Amino acid sequence: MSIRGHAAIWTLTFAALAAIPQSAIPSTAPSAIRNPQSAISTAAWRTLFDGTSLNAWRGYKADTVPEGWKIVDRTLSKDGHVGDLISRDEFGDFELELDWKIGEAGNSGIFYRGVEDADFRGKPTDDRIYTTGPEYQLLDDIKAEDNKTRLTCAGANYGLYPSPEGHLKPVGEWNKARIVANGAHVEHWLNDFKVVEYELWSPDWEAKVAATKFNAWPKFGRARRGHLGLQGDHSGTLAFRNIRIRDIR
Repeated sequence: MSIRGHAAIWTLTFAALAAIPQSAIPSTAPSAIRNPQSAISTAAWRTLFDGTSLNAWRGYKADTVPEGWKIVDRTLSKDGHVGDLISRDEFGDFELELDWKIGEAGNSGIFYRGVEDADFRGKPTDDRIYTTGPEYQLLDDIKAEDNKTRLTCAGANYGLYPSPEGHLKPVGEWNKARIVANGAHVEHWLNDFKVVEYELWSPDWEAKVAATKFNAWPKFGRARRGHLGLQGDHSGTLAFRNIRIRDIR
């Protein structure tokens, strides 16, 4: 075929493609919500702990950091029972990433969209962020007391949605947590594996909440924007590093 013939074919091909609506062309891009390496948002990452300062954090219903939290070798660490930390700022739709390391038989959690409930009427010892904020469970799945069910093992949405086993690193090693909250849709990732996915306020979620202790707390999981929380009230060692967040737009 002559060069002129090739040119004619290419001209017809491009003209045909241009006539196809863009909505009719299937996308080959990976889903940002399902791919941990993809960019969910064009928003810049914001560092919440850089290894040198706790300025982004304070205690629940307090303006200072609870005693017992400290910076050790550029990690945010505690050893023993301490008060919970919450972020000074609130977040709505976001992607959160951090590294965590827990001691033998350790138990902790990451809360999100929690609020400081001025109307709390339960037991004073329950006036904590876990009465309003869903939890990403942190656990030594081998020796911690909460290891009896996958509903309370590492990566689970505590008490509501279980995580599968097989993705947690041994005690003393760093694990990577990632939480995606986008409207009602929530994902928990553990070491680059999606281990939990659920829809807030769905019939399934409502039924699960109604069947658990969370039913006693009317504001649990209802906020569309709130604080992050790091649980400190269990014994043992715990450390965090590389805490960062970005908005989903």
